[in-house]
Amino acid sequence: MRRIINYAPRPGVRLILALLPFVAVLAIYIFASNARLAVEPADKLMPSFASFWTTMVRMATTIDRATSQYLLWWDTWLSLQRLFLGLGISALLGLVLGIIVGFVPYLRATFEPFFAAFSLIPPLAVLPILFILFGLGEASKIVLIVFGIAPFIIRDVMLRVAAIPAEQIIKAQTLGASTWQMISGVVLPQVMPRLIDSVRLSLGAAWLFVIAAEAITSEGGLGYRIFLVRRYLAMDVILPYVIWITLLAFLMDYALRRLSVAAYPWDQIKAT
Repeated sequence: MRRIINYAPRPGVRLILALLPFVAVLAIYIFASNARLAVEPADKLMPSFASFWTTMVRMATTIDRATSQYLLWWDTWLSLQRLFLGLGISALLGLVLGIIVGFVPYLRATFEPFFAAFSLIPPLAVLPILFILFGLGEASKIVLIVFGIAPFIIRDVMLRVAAIPAEQIIKAQTLGASTWQMISGVVLPQVMPRLIDSVRLSLGAAWLFVIAAEAITSEGGLGYRIFLVRRYLAMDVILPYVIWITLLAFLMDYALRRLSVAAYPWDQIKAT
């Protein structure tokens, strides 16, 4: 007897099914927006798509008098700069500390509980402390991202290193490999795909910390702009900015996935 779990959609059907929720949300918004605008043409809560387009074109192509910048591209540049710095530092810490602590038993026994506890600290709860220690400039925003996602990446890499079969390490030692040769030849190739996946899984949290830091203290950025215009109920700015952030995160996730497939195809075969 065939059960529903045994039926899988074909590629074309899979694409249609993936698009259905987006089309449904879009249709619901259009219907609700038209209904509200029919009652109140000046309604700000659910503006029309024409209003979205007009506002975004203006912010992307018109220089703002206060900042002398194209706001959409300026905000995007500032947020991405902070995000990439935070992700880069976190990935580097995760790679170095995760491998070293995960590979050396004494270090793993000493620091694994510490990183486990450290990763459970709510980053936003210590945001005032970061502002006190690092000031209100760029440093505190970058530290918040690192504080929020580096412990997770370190733990994930550390667990991957610990999961490497002991037979591989024993064979490498039998062949005369040094500690560095075992790390570079056995551990690192198996850790890198996991590191990329960890960064991918951290993208949502990293964007959250960027937006939170920019909302509290900043002079530009996507989060700064959203919280600046909220007092005017400018949904024609807020909603497109949210969609733009989502699109940027999706493109980053896609780029990392393609990088993993291109650089480590054997890992994809193993996963399937």
